[in-house]
Amino acid sequence: MSKQQVTQCPKCAAPVTTDAAECPRCGIVFAKYVSRAPKPEADVVPPPAVHTQSAAVHVPLDVSRLARAGLLVGLIVWTWQFARAPMGVASAGSVLHLPNLVFHEAGHVLFMPFGRFLTVLGGSLFQFALPLALAIAFVKQRNPFGAVVSIWWAGENLLDVAPYIADARALQLVLLGGRTGAEVEGHDWEYLLTTLGWMRFDRTIGLAAHRLGLLMMVGALVWGATVLVKNREEPETDSVA
Repeated sequence: MSKQQVTQCPKCAAPVTTDAAECPRCGIVFAKYVSRAPKPEADVVPPPAVHTQSAAVHVPLDVSRLARAGLLVGLIVWTWQFARAPMGVASAGSVLHLPNLVFHEAGHVLFMPFGRFLTVLGGSLFQFALPLALAIAFVKQRNPFGAVVSIWWAGENLLDVAPYIADARALQLVLLGGRTGAEVEGHDWEYLLTTLGWMRFDRTIGLAAHRLGLLMMVGALVWGATVLVKNREEPETDSVA
């Protein structure tokens, strides 16, 4: 006699033999329960996912780029005005002269702990070095146009210092107090060139500073134009899903 196998009732999970017709506990008839049980639905294949490519919408008006282009044009015009004027004329009448003077005087204070020579030199040195420090900071921040403007400003500061250097012997430049160097017994560059023994080169050094400043300004403008052209070739886009 074969041993009967035991299974479970599909409704109450009571143990029943495989040949039983109904459950001894809940009384369901297995044949009727199976016929009434819902048939498993066929596997539904989901429709293939539709991948929509993000559409790049080009911004028709880049305000930032237009502002930079406008600033660059303004600097070009300004540089031309500096270049066509005699040394010291355009820089003395520039709106940048007074801000430059503030940094010049700050330089004297900052270099005061390093002795008289560096204290005197510190005025001209700081007003030239500050824009260069800003240019380095902009480069590290990946803002090349900011560096362009800073280098242009450093060159303009050389133009601002150049007539001061060239006036070391003549002492005719009107100083901060409203009097000339001759009236106040000298000024910074009269002292510096005298100490270095270079007094006879005052005009030469002043003219060299003037030309170097113009060269820096023009170089900055060329770099600025290159930056704008590069940005135009790689326009910024807004992605719309």
